Amino acid sequence: MSTSSFLKQPKSVWAVAFACVIAFMGIGLVDPILKPIAEQLHASPSQVSLLFTSYMAVIGVAMLITGAVSSRIGAKRTLLIGLAIIVVFSALAGLSNSIGMIVAFRAGWGLGNALFIATALATIVNSAAGSVAEAIILYEAALGVGIAAGPLVGGELGTISWRGPFFGVAVLMTIALAATAFLLPASPPEARRTSILEPLKALRHRSLATVAVTALLYNFGFFTLLAFTPFPLAMSARQIGLIFFGWGLCLAFTSVFVAPRLQRRFGTLPVAMTALFLFAVDLAVMGMYAHHKPVLAVGVVVAGLFLGINNTLITEAVMGAAPVERGTASAAYSFVRFSGGAVAPWLAGKLGEEVNIQLPFYVGALAVLLAVGALATGWKPLAHLRIPADHSPAEAEALTAADA
Repeated sequence: MSTSSFLKQPKSVWAVAFACVIAFMGIGLVDPILKPIAEQLHASPSQVSLLFTSYMAVIGVAMLITGAVSSRIGAKRTLLIGLAIIVVFSALAGLSNSIGMIVAFRAGWGLGNALFIATALATIVNSAAGSVAEAIILYEAALGVGIAAGPLVGGELGTISWRGPFFGVAVLMTIALAATAFLLPASPPEARRTSILEPLKALRHRSLATVAVTALLYNFGFFTLLAFTPFPLAMSARQIGLIFFGWGLCLAFTSVFVAPRLQRRFGTLPVAMTALFLFAVDLAVMGMYAHHKPVLAVGVVVAGLFLGINNTLITEAVMGAAPVERGTASAAYSFVRFSGGAVAPWLAGKLGEEVNIQLPFYVGALAVLLAVGALATGWKPLAHLRIPADHSPAEAEALTAADA
């Protein structure tokens, strides 16, 4: 693959890729400001963690309708509506004066993110110059930059005010909205209109349901790490931003470079189960040393290594888990993963408040171990995923919702 030809993409592709970076920044952007929000708005950790809960719950439900919307109004209109919603609700969150208002506006942000992310990769693949593989590499690069940069940008803007990250997203997404509107060609509705019931029907397949439940359980550990760890860390917004920046770098690196190599050598299922087990051990160690900030900080960064591998392989497993269209499989998986996983951030905060700061990590570790067990029940139905195989670029075309 020639680097020069890879970089010679239409302006429309760069516009969507830039918007992808900002959209993925939203995952870790609020991490550094969770504690400042709690302090300044007199909110408890469980109340602040609802920023993740409302965001996740809406994304999960919205995954049932994104395919239906895009197939009826076209990809470009879906992208623009999603971007516009993010701009409005991130700005409103920045203007809020109560935790309840921020939680509500964060839910609206989730709807916009679902509409945008579910359509972004397909748009890049259809518009990019070069091969499908090159287009997906560009998308994965945007994903990695966004996940890594989110906590860093949130930490820097958070040193000014907890409102800074919200306004920052609104400004950047406005630029992305304008660029997408002017540079991306119009796209007609699809010939076949997708039904919102198709993802729910797809969950009748045991193999797909197994992977979805696995992701639901592992999300308890993932969002304990993301939504609760800033509280026992008790550091400045900049310091927490730097720690989660390291987490994002590790996640992006193993997702793009390590997971495909391990998959080729050992197979998808064995590697995913091993990565989940190691993540559970990491959470358990963080629980044991929850009062030691250096251990928590290292635990967060190390977790990124395991999560990057798991995210890539579990989401790819979804694509081959059932005899349904990739977009339908991804929507079904994301619905279960996000809707159910929305409970995890609130539960972690509540346990930390009412019991002790160690219990959320232990509960997260137990949930991730149960995820290993759930995936093990699919050893026979998912037998094809035990065989070493190349990471298929074509399978990644429907992974955007899952990765988000």
